[in-house]
Amino acid sequence: DNLAAAVNGLAVNGEAVPHENGDNGDVVTPWDVSSGSATGVDYDKLIVRFGCRKLGQDLVDRLEKLTGKKAHPMLRRGMFFAHRDFAAILDRYEQKKPFYLYTGRGPSSGSLHLGHLIPFMFTKYLQELFDVPLIIQMTDDEKFLWKNLKVEEAKKMAVENMKDIISVGFDPEKTFIFQDFEYMCPPFYENIVKVWKCVTGNQARAIFGFVGEDSMGKAAFPAVEAAPCFASSFPHIFGKRNDIACLIPCAIDQDPYFRMCRDVAPKLKAPKPSLIYSTFLPALQGAQTKMAASDDTSCIYLSDTPKQIKNKINKYAFSGGQQTVEEHREKGGNCDVDISYQYLTFFMEDDERLEEIRKQYTSGEMLTGELKKIAIDEVSRVVMEMQERRKHVNDDSVKEFTAIRPLKYSY
Repeated sequence: DNLAAAVNGLAVNGEAVPHENGDNGDVVTPWDVSSGSATGVDYDKLIVRFGCRKLGQDLVDRLEKLTGKKAHPMLRRGMFFAHRDFAAILDRYEQKKPFYLYTGRGPSSGSLHLGHLIPFMFTKYLQELFDVPLIIQMTDDEKFLWKNLKVEEAKKMAVENMKDIISVGFDPEKTFIFQDFEYMCPPFYENIVKVWKCVTGNQARAIFGFVGEDSMGKAAFPAVEAAPCFASSFPHIFGKRNDIACLIPCAIDQDPYFRMCRDVAPKLKAPKPSLIYSTFLPALQGAQTKMAASDDTSCIYLSDTPKQIKNKINKYAFSGGQQTVEEHREKGGNCDVDISYQYLTFFMEDDERLEEIRKQYTSGEMLTGELKKIAIDEVSRVVMEMQERRKHVNDDSVKEFTAIRPLKYSY
């Protein structure tokens, strides 16, 4: 019984199904992330619950050996911490077998925030590292189904988000971005229907937690996010080939979609998608939740000014420091809960400088105000660089990336 198996945290058709709530009060679903701990989600326990694997140093070493390049800071520091079959992608790269990248964004605000930027920054690194095509799905239909939005509002947000995503610096000759409302060719829809046929209502409820009061569209949507995992959904890029694997860089909360997809893939005679999962960029108020676009005090938008960034970090960023200067000098700060330090682990490129900051803050030599100043400078640098590139992105840029066309790749 699939539903009973899910309730007991067992596997459904070979893929593990998580409880919604972890032992320490963690809630991690595609629509909700929270933790009862000041240090945030317990990712080691989450790996066990979700049935994925820890991304160990052995895979990082192999990546560096195969490519001859140093791993991305987020990979070296464990921000990308778990995976499903990442080794299979490295095998393909070594054997010169084709694969592509796939990631996406559900537009829920006019501007991306820093948390949204994480998977796209990492995806850009992977695109350049492996020199492969990239598919980016904009799930405007998902946001219409889940949020109080009109279709046109969801579409408009998707276009604005695409401009932010393009500003990350993706190669237009190797990148195809599409909105679900705008792109639905026959092979894409055919794959959606095939997924629908392979997944029972009990399995969908077990994996996603759907209830009888949910709209029919919510229960149907996961197949739409699964379809880009199959190369045949993009005939203008891959023709009729369905043997090309994909690698999906995303946050760990998206795992239920692809756990379902990996179970279905063999039935569609296609490779299982591989995944590499990131941790969450915490909200300014603390690691109990991730940044939320709906709460502007919890996040830093890519459209924020330097003054807004400074004010938000100074006012809202949770501190791991002590109550007084004297006490801080004596006991030191806690980097595990300090949000300014957490942001530096994502965005500061210099490993030695980051370690120096950690030691100084932990020992009490560096005060909270000094750490916040460093975080303000580093976050402002990232956002200002994005804004500078954003100035050159317009409607014509969107048309270039969304045009139905072949992509440039070597296989």
